[in-house]
Order: sequence, then structure tokens, then C-alpha cells
Amino acid sequence: MIRRGFGAPAVVAGVLMALAAASSAGASVLVLGEGLAPACSKAAFRGKADKASVETCTRALEEGLAIRDRAGTLVNRGVMLMRGKAYGPAARDFEDAIRLAPDLGEAFVNRGVLRMADRDYAGALAQIDRGITLGVDEPAKAYYNRALAQEGLGDARAAWLDYRKAQSLDPDWDAPAKQLVRFKVGAP
Repeated sequence: MIRRGFGAPAVVAGVLMALAAASSAGASVLVLGEGLAPACSKAAFRGKADKASVETCTRALEEGLAIRDRAGTLVNRGVMLMRGKAYGPAARDFEDAIRLAPDLGEAFVNRGVLRMADRDYAGALAQIDRGITLGVDEPAKAYYNRALAQEGLGDARAAWLDYRKAQSLDPDWDAPAKQLVRFKVGAP
């Protein structure tokens, strides 16, 4: 049996909202080449959310980018906007990226993260699953976010398994390990 190490359901809901808002992991897209798009990509991978980094992405989108690079740049800007709690503009960037490149897994994973902010955990799970199926550059982040959605749905076992998967995919990233200590594993 796997269960979270929390008490009352209200505490669990409060912790989940804090986790979804503070520790969800935006899935960035690696964009190579010339111009500002690679700088936008680097900023997204480094966890930036400052105005200058977002502006770099906006200026990159004004360049003549190939469709895939444009979609990746939209995702990267969306990730930064999401970090800055500009959820509406972030959602528009993810939607635009999906219209341009419907096979870009990161756009779906991040759309799922936004759904968690609205407490739509089932919708979040569906989006994140779609992103994982399509493939992502940082699968550990996708599984970590899926674990958060699983917790929101009250499925501690599935959450624990996804945190473990995230940890195995990126053993140097400490976020999954920090979540796993909240779980107690024992006999049914």
C-alpha cells in the first residue's frame, strides 16, 4: 500500500495547490540555429521568467523561423510566462504551438500544467499523457507533472510511481526525491 504522509483532506488539497503552483516543472523545447530563438530556448531551460528573457522570445518570434522552431519558441515563452503566473498569455502560446506543430509533446505537457492550476486534474492528466506519448526533450519533467496530476486525482500509488519514474530518468534532479519522502510504502 502506498499513501501520502498527510493528515486531513483539506491539508492535502492545500498542499497540492501549492505543489501545482510552485513546483510544477515547465517542459522547455531545445531550439538550435541562428538568431534569438536559441537564446530564448536557453533561458527557458535555465528557469528564467524575467521580462528581458520573455522579450527575447517575443523578438525571436518576429524573425523568420521555421515552423518547428516557431512552435518551440512559443512553448519556451509560454513556460516563462507560466512561471511568472501570466497564465492566459501562456495558454495562448501553448495553443498556438499546438496549431503549428500538433506533434510537439512539450506543448501538451505544459497545457496540462495549466489545467492543474485550474484544479482540472483529469484534463491535466490527459494532456500530459498525450505529451508523453508524443515524446518530450525532458521526460522527467513530464512524469513529475503527471505525478502532481495523479495526486490531484487522489491516486497516491500512480503519483508515487510517476515520481519514481521521474527520479530514474533524471537522478541528478532533486525535485522528485523531495516529493517521494512524503509517501509511506508498506504492505496492504
